[in-house]
Amino acid sequence: MELDEAMRTTFACRDFTGDPVSDATLYRLLETARFAPSGGNRQGNQVIVVRDPDTKARLSALSEPAAKRYAAQVKRGESPWNTIHSSAVTEEEAAATQPPSVLTGLFRKAPVVLVFIVDLGVVASMDRHLDRVGVISGASIYPFVWNTLLAARQAGLGGTITTLAVAEEPQVKRLLAIPDHFAVAAVVPLGRPVHQLTKLRRRSVAEIAMRERFGGEALAES
Repeated sequence: MELDEAMRTTFACRDFTGDPVSDATLYRLLETARFAPSGGNRQGNQVIVVRDPDTKARLSALSEPAAKRYAAQVKRGESPWNTIHSSAVTEEEAAATQPPSVLTGLFRKAPVVLVFIVDLGVVASMDRHLDRVGVISGASIYPFVWNTLLAARQAGLGGTITTLAVAEEPQVKRLLAIPDHFAVAAVVPLGRPVHQLTKLRRRSVAEIAMRERFGGEALAES
């Protein structure tokens, strides 16, 4: 598969056939994905391969509190878990909301779950003193995560980046014996998709690229 095709067709897969994904296959995916960039080339990225059904079930359960709040905010017409816009959803309302199985049940269905973590002792957090949520440290882990999904697409596999369980990071760390100085970045179910999507919907270049300044003239092909 050509790179252009992989980039244009790697979709968020949440429904798996149940076919096994061998260690040999995972090794090949990660052998390629490990060449992703990281801040200062410090390579603080690591991944935990989870196959145990009980552990996968526990990861599913740990994603439920965040999924409940997500669903409650969607019901109110809010942007879930947004750091700019405050939420009117109460703790009681969130707790009483049924978590969507599409957000939590996929860990049980996937033959393997990859938990991506990053060593905070080696990342460069250039935005640490800014008065907003930090995002720069993600540059040292998410390219590795996405490389893994691109490699999986080429191999006929699929998965999706999930972060709901990260809201319960202390419990995730205890479950997987993750050291304190690591951050959990993504929990990725991986397997063979029931359906392979080949056409994705995204905003056009003209809607996302502008010249010289924010709100400037839209970038055109010619």
